[in-house]
Amino acid sequence: MGEYKSLCYVVLVSLIVSCITGEDPYRFYNWNGILINGQFPGPQIECVTNDNLIINVFNSLDEPFLISWNGVQQRRNSWQDGVYGTNCPIPPGQNFTYVLQVKDQIGSYFYFPSLAFHKAAGGFGGFKIASRSVIPVPFPPPAGDFTILAGDWYKQNHTDLKAILDGGHDLPFPDGLLINGRGSNGYTFTVDQGKTYRFRISNVGLTTSINFRIEGHKMLLVEVEGTHSLQNTYDSLDIHLGQSYSVLVTADQPAKDYYIVVSTRFTTQVLSTTSILHYGNSGSGVSGSPPGGPTTQIDWSLEQARSIRRNLSASGPRPNPQGSYHYGLINTTHTIRLANAAPIINGKQRYSVNSVSFIQPDTPLKLADYFKISGVFSLGSIPDSPTGGGGYLQTAVMNADFRGYAEIIFENAEEFVQSWHIDGHNFFIVGMDGGQWTPASRLSYNLRDTISRCTVQVYPNSWTAVYMPLDNVGMWNVRSENWVRQYLGQQFYLRVYSPANSWRDEYPIPRNALLCGRAVGHRTRSL
Repeated sequence: MGEYKSLCYVVLVSLIVSCITGEDPYRFYNWNGILINGQFPGPQIECVTNDNLIINVFNSLDEPFLISWNGVQQRRNSWQDGVYGTNCPIPPGQNFTYVLQVKDQIGSYFYFPSLAFHKAAGGFGGFKIASRSVIPVPFPPPAGDFTILAGDWYKQNHTDLKAILDGGHDLPFPDGLLINGRGSNGYTFTVDQGKTYRFRISNVGLTTSINFRIEGHKMLLVEVEGTHSLQNTYDSLDIHLGQSYSVLVTADQPAKDYYIVVSTRFTTQVLSTTSILHYGNSGSGVSGSPPGGPTTQIDWSLEQARSIRRNLSASGPRPNPQGSYHYGLINTTHTIRLANAAPIINGKQRYSVNSVSFIQPDTPLKLADYFKISGVFSLGSIPDSPTGGGGYLQTAVMNADFRGYAEIIFENAEEFVQSWHIDGHNFFIVGMDGGQWTPASRLSYNLRDTISRCTVQVYPNSWTAVYMPLDNVGMWNVRSENWVRQYLGQQFYLRVYSPANSWRDEYPIPRNALLCGRAVGHRTRSL
């Protein structure tokens, strides 16, 4: 896989501070930029529902830097989302302290660097939110808990990859796959025979879907991005870009070592890598070839996706649109149709949503909105349905009303699987199918027990429909999780707006907010 490029050094200190009775606890993290050689992936964040996190990030790079939190909803607090639409970058040699609460969330997520194609250099890590002790979990406590961060990898430095994209070209096929920062058989998970373990698996790659499987072992799916799932058993799981799953695996096979396999999906050239499931009493290592993946047909993956449903009997945090848990009984207030495309604009490869290819503004959108700085963006600068026209460049912001309930249809007329993520929200995946979406497609929606998550795939020449409660005021990034497409314009921002100037709806601007661009010279708020 080539040598990793060491960018800087990271120190992580975790401390739980005693608090006043009844107050949610605080956890403090002290970070020094991103880390590759010393600890790659980065240190895992471990917290409990409603914990307050104080994360101090020191940027030791020679370029600006931001960390974002994939799947952490930042309730009432898009100020901490860590993307350029909400935050000024941390300058080289300086620090920024994120203050966020994992309000009413559980589950398996990850953090990642969001600027300048840094994600291609690593800098990502696991983010685990455990349930509070008073909330029952719908399975016995496992004997151990493992995090697996897997995805494709390029040997080239992130700056070289960025230069290729800036020159108007797509990236070549990845050089390989990594599991927790290691190549084939480079990482070992040790288990005791007869015990059950939880594996939290995320696809942190740049461009490809993956399939995950463990030789000779079944996987019991229990959680999908914060939602307790129907406990189906799978031999392998397709995990698309940006997605996270939790499975239970019982070490019930003869004592030896077994392959853990990750391979690319829906690619002409199939890349694979392995790690090791090691029984503590094993007398032999892995042998033979790793097990092959499932059929390459889309239908297999589509049927698996449809089988992933909500556990209706489980306790824990649940989406609560408009005061009701019955998502299928609520009337939608707005339909948004989003079509991806790959236009050539000004002689360069770009990617777009509804013909708009996003360009970054000179000032974070959230700051421009808060300080009422004109000329940075215009509301409605991206249409809410496909136009059918050619692509054009624009800083795209779509407006939405707080407490609305949106139907969003992702339409993919291309030959490649798409993966879409929306910051600040989970959504209900009510339908996915091949062909063109029409209003008649609503007849096939699952309005009873669909899964709720924050990242969803759209298969080639297909559509995916979601219902999303607009219950979180802020400026939220809607993006492709294919990092090439995201970087070259397949993203926009959704401004969920409330006219009330109230802490009930949104927290005020942080006192330590960094100011840049046209926001320089403005004041945050008094100490």
